[in-house]
Amino acid sequence: MIVYELACSHAHRFEGWFASPEDYERQRRSTMIRCPVCEDPGIERRPSANIQVGRAAAPATVPAAEAPTQSVAVGGEAELLRKLRQLVRRADDVGAAFAEEARKIHYDEVPPRAIRGQATGEEADSLREEGIDFLSLPALLTRDLQ
Repeated sequence: MIVYELACSHAHRFEGWFASPEDYERQRRSTMIRCPVCEDPGIERRPSANIQVGRAAAPATVPAAEAPTQSVAVGGEAELLRKLRQLVRRADDVGAAFAEEARKIHYDEVPPRAIRGQATGEEADSLREEGIDFLSLPALLTRDLQ
């Protein structure tokens, strides 16, 4: 898993997780990566301030999805991956009905909840056009859930 600092052409900065440098390039070329603020597909890598020297770095802090004001101390990459997978597992798996369920939640037709599932490229583009926020999860987080 590779984590890159990214920025759109409007200078919005965000982080992206990729299986490999080739995976990043493939997703960037096919405009699968979009700015989470403005949906701009013009994404470039930026220098990262995250420099590791040895393995004795201080634990990172990751916000917990259930309570954004809380944080969870993480002691290493394996622990971070475990916690992220836990968060993904807690989401309701709606399968191919993802786009439909995301719309129902967005338009307050059903109570809000965390969902996961699959959407076609057309469905994803349509959700973005409607202003419905979602993100694609790397296979590393969903591999054990199928």
